[in-house]
Amino acid sequence: MKRLIENVENEGLDALLGERVLLMCAGYFYEGKLVGVNDSFVKLDDAAIVYSTGEWSSKSYADIQKLHQKEWYVQRGLIESFGKSKND
Repeated sequence: MKRLIENVENEGLDALLGERVLLMCAGYFYEGKLVGVNDSFVKLDDAAIVYSTGEWSSKSYADIQKLHQKEWYVQRGLIESFGKSKND
C-alpha cells in the first residue's frame, strides 16, 4: 500500500499571497498581485487581462490591459492553472 503522510502548509495559491500572479482561467487570463484567497474566489490588486502572452520566454506580455478597478475578484472554480507572473 502507498500512503502519503507528508502535510505541507502554504501550498498552491496560499503560497503565492503577496506575489504577482497569472491566473489562466476558462475565459481569460488575469494578472495582478494576489492579496486574498478563500474557498470561493481570489482577490487581485492592480489587476489586468492578458489578451496575448507573447513568447513565454519574453520578459513581458504582448498585450496586457489594466482593468478599471484597483481590486478584482476571480472565481476559484474557473481557474485552470496559475503561477508567478512575468511582471513580478
